[in-house]
Amino acid sequence: PGASEEVAPPIQQCFMIPKKEINVVSDMAKWKRSQAYADYMGFILTLNEGVRGKKLTCEYKVSEVGEELPSPLQEAEALSVCSLDGELSKLQPIEKLVALLNTLDRWIDETPPVDQPSRFGNKAFRTWYAKLDQEAEKLVATVIPKHLADAAPEVAVYLKESVGNSTRIDYGTGHEAAFAAFLCCLCKIGVLRVDDQMAIVFKVFNRYLEVMRKLQKTYRMEPAGSQGVWGLDDFQFLPFIWGSSQLIDHPSLEPRHFVDEKVVNENHKDFMFLECILFITEMKTGPFAEHSNQLWNISAVPSWSKVNQGLIRMYKAECLEKFPVIQHFKFGSLLPIQPVTS
Repeated sequence: PGASEEVAPPIQQCFMIPKKEINVVSDMAKWKRSQAYADYMGFILTLNEGVRGKKLTCEYKVSEVGEELPSPLQEAEALSVCSLDGELSKLQPIEKLVALLNTLDRWIDETPPVDQPSRFGNKAFRTWYAKLDQEAEKLVATVIPKHLADAAPEVAVYLKESVGNSTRIDYGTGHEAAFAAFLCCLCKIGVLRVDDQMAIVFKVFNRYLEVMRKLQKTYRMEPAGSQGVWGLDDFQFLPFIWGSSQLIDHPSLEPRHFVDEKVVNENHKDFMFLECILFITEMKTGPFAEHSNQLWNISAVPSWSKVNQGLIRMYKAECLEKFPVIQHFKFGSLLPIQPVTS
């Protein structure tokens, strides 16, 4: 079946507020068999293929809704040069999502950290979060067309879950997964298209990462369930997967190069993986091999495709199959806990 078939929702969709379903360790089997797991992982892998060998700065076509395969001339016109006024342009939801993330960013500026005795977990994060909690449905409604307005409460839950925990003032891969789930839901209701893969990762997810880094820095958020030096990274995982895919078959950059400061400084704007490395080196002191042992080991892998395959395996094992992460995941009509039907 064609790639776009599975994203058209049934017309009479009954939306619902997603809720937790994984309450004890033995529920994990239910998660691995679920439609949600299959759809989530399928989404991650589709995006992984979509960005393969592509730079963050590359131009990509975002065609108009209802266009069949455009002619080369139309294709040249449709190249995303961000000066989009076309009403029908499929980039519109992408631009709206970026605008939504810009709003979250602006709220950080409007909510400076407070003076408090402990260095970590600045309580101003709770003020920032309360604003998102209050406005999330309205924000999501700006991205969703009127006829799908009923989906906003369901989809908004994933947005609220994607920015960290306001009680613990921490952030980790479970929150990152909620943002990927948010994007997956938008694909399922047809707001985003599967063929907008590059825009989803390079524009929306990358902007999300920038905002999360700003949150982590501004409010000194704690890593959620971090494995210390044995984890890949304190906060993120997906940009390493998609970032390694971007570098597959690169003519000169090999995995051994990402521990070289000069290479990172010269290329980070083009590659998500290097942007992650740059952020780590800004946030941590001391030898790279000591504070980021797992990544140091990965730099010894001979090729980016091996790195990419290994990271996908590691993501499943270290994030998606870990109860402390998945117990917080929420299931609804778009990401159902029911077992895969096919």
